[in-house]
Amino acid sequence: MSVLVTGGAGYIGSHTVLNFLDAGETPIVVDNLSTGFDWLVPEGVPFYQLDIANKDAVTDIMLEHKVDTVIHFAGSIILPESIENPLKYYRNNTANSLGLMEAAVAANVQHFVFSSTAAVYGFPDSVPVAETAPLRPQAPYGTSKLMTEQMLLDVANAHDLTITALRYFNVAGADPRGRAGQATHNATNLIKVACEAATGKRSSMTVFGQDYDTPDGTAIRDYIHVSDLAMAHRLAVERMRHGGGNLIVNCGYGRGFSVLDVVRAVKKASGSDFAVELGERRPGDCPEVVAQSTLARTELDWKPELDTIDQIVGDAYRWEDSLTRRNRV
Repeated sequence: MSVLVTGGAGYIGSHTVLNFLDAGETPIVVDNLSTGFDWLVPEGVPFYQLDIANKDAVTDIMLEHKVDTVIHFAGSIILPESIENPLKYYRNNTANSLGLMEAAVAANVQHFVFSSTAAVYGFPDSVPVAETAPLRPQAPYGTSKLMTEQMLLDVANAHDLTITALRYFNVAGADPRGRAGQATHNATNLIKVACEAATGKRSSMTVFGQDYDTPDGTAIRDYIHVSDLAMAHRLAVERMRHGGGNLIVNCGYGRGFSVLDVVRAVKKASGSDFAVELGERRPGDCPEVVAQSTLARTELDWKPELDTIDQIVGDAYRWEDSLTRRNRV
């Protein structure tokens, strides 16, 4: 049996592929390359440049490779863009996920891991945020993911399918061995943007909002290393293969860093005193979001190994620097 990774040529997907390879299992990658890159797919990994909206073709791939597990990353992820273009998000994140579920059921797939988000919580009443917190997304991005979570639970109840949804907090960093990292054009992630400023790809970066009710006035987020997150996906698959039931868990470390904390860490890692501009708050941003991650640690036996801001920022900067030198993007 084998694992199919949708969006496996993208940022988190490519790291998850590497984690499975390191564990001795070769997954199959489906990616339309709208935001991914074929050079992030390791040699020897079966790769299909295909949109998951092509349900019949995806079903054929599942049947051909005797897929027992789907890990679903493919989708759109920029919160402000979802406010401006909600139809794109309901199509890419919800409608296409429905088609993927139909393909999985048709191909008798047994397990499904879904790339969800902390955006399903919206503005939390308190932090850290537990899985039992109210679900009230503030933008179509979070709503589209929450709708997919509910569809998966309904499909799992009706068919021989077990699902795990991982609600990511702020993913950052890069493979410590330099094999993969974030290569997205026009990225909006804070650490990626700061590293681009540090390498000279941007003339400056902007801090959005300095009047939040936080110690330094800037927003606080729970940053999780992408390789630790990739490990959580493999552990989720192992748990289901050993009889574990449906599960929805947060993926974060349970502690936060402010925007200015991150800026200082990137300046330290890079040795670059890049320009930082001050801007207004962005729509949909909240002051602080930090995970309660006890459930992931207990249910998945997840033991993060790269959980310091210096590790996350250092790996991200080294990757960005390597991209600059190789003229990749």
